Amino acid sequence: MTKTENWLDTEIELDIEKVAHGGIFVARHQGRVVFVSHTAPGEKVRARVFEDKGGSFCRAETVEVLDPSGSRVAHIWKEADRLGAGGAEFGHLKLEYQRKLKTEVLAESLSRMGGIEREVLVMPVPGDEITNGLSYRTRIQLHVSPEGVAGPYKERTHEVVPVKSLPLAVAEINELGVHLKNWQDVKRIEISTASTGGVQWFIDKKVKGDKKLVERALGRSFRISSGGFWQVHRGAAELLAQEVLQMSEGLDPLANNLDLYGGVGLFSGALATKYGKALNITTVESSKVATADAGANLVDLAKHKAVAAPVEGFLKAQIKQGLELGGATVVLDPPRAGAGKAVVDQLLFLRPAKIIYVACDPVSLARDLKTLISGGYRLEEIKAFDLFPHTHHFESIASLVL
Repeated sequence: MTKTENWLDTEIELDIEKVAHGGIFVARHQGRVVFVSHTAPGEKVRARVFEDKGGSFCRAETVEVLDPSGSRVAHIWKEADRLGAGGAEFGHLKLEYQRKLKTEVLAESLSRMGGIEREVLVMPVPGDEITNGLSYRTRIQLHVSPEGVAGPYKERTHEVVPVKSLPLAVAEINELGVHLKNWQDVKRIEISTASTGGVQWFIDKKVKGDKKLVERALGRSFRISSGGFWQVHRGAAELLAQEVLQMSEGLDPLANNLDLYGGVGLFSGALATKYGKALNITTVESSKVATADAGANLVDLAKHKAVAAPVEGFLKAQIKQGLELGGATVVLDPPRAGAGKAVVDQLLFLRPAKIIYVACDPVSLARDLKTLISGGYRLEEIKAFDLFPHTHHFESIASLVL
């Protein structure tokens, strides 16, 4: 083969070099980069190319492991191993090694996208070592085939894979048995459970079970209306809330504190457990339903305001009105794409005393940190947690000060 040939559907032998962001691994073949799934650094594999659009790289799927890594184990999910069910792309590796790989991804993301040279260990959620990182998901989505079979999609396809078990889901979801039933004229099923015992599921957006769920974190209760967001891992809300509290040291309760992308008020509620019910804080969330929940969940805070608006639009309006954030703390928990340049630039203009950034994507976090640091902030602390065992995802939390 030459570099100019198309390798689509060709099988090639590869020596895997390292992990890359997105749950894939990097090898090189005849001068080209090959991104390979379901392998590990140090392995030799035979892989089939499934995407080659020319240029300097292509994508391949492992079909045979010729020299396995010492960190490889029997896959935690038979249907993922045999049938390609998506959602457990690291399930063939030891849990401790998964965190090592995620630590490497975070370090490379911070360095390459943020110019930050720092190794941050991705730490487990307490209890996950005992359960081998299983039975943690309190929320799942299933798709339904034209034949009525419910299950996850096969990786890189819209083909539904029939499954007998959901090893990452909590026991209550498995016991519900939705994945074992036949569903005619249904396209998607979403199931959510709460730490207080509630169960809710959507059959093509029609609510079944409890109309509202109630969660607990740091001794407070949080109402979540139908379809509202809450952390997926059963221990995530408590853990992240504790970390926000720890990083909030020095917060001025009387300043114009903000909880951006505030959802149903988890972090504002957490801060109130430390700084009291006189805490002055505004939650900003684009979802009107979640904003209404935040208002109800934080009704005991006399100076709390719940605003339903896109964060960028809210900050733009507040800047026009002369909002002062001197001495304030801003918590933000943006979606996977990150806060983005417009929001970060607005924060740089407003210059709060401290920013606490909760991130579910290391590349987006690194990009936004670079802008904030260039604008005069100092990265005070950064931590990372494996809130999504057996997948490539993890959560990071950073604090920045002027």
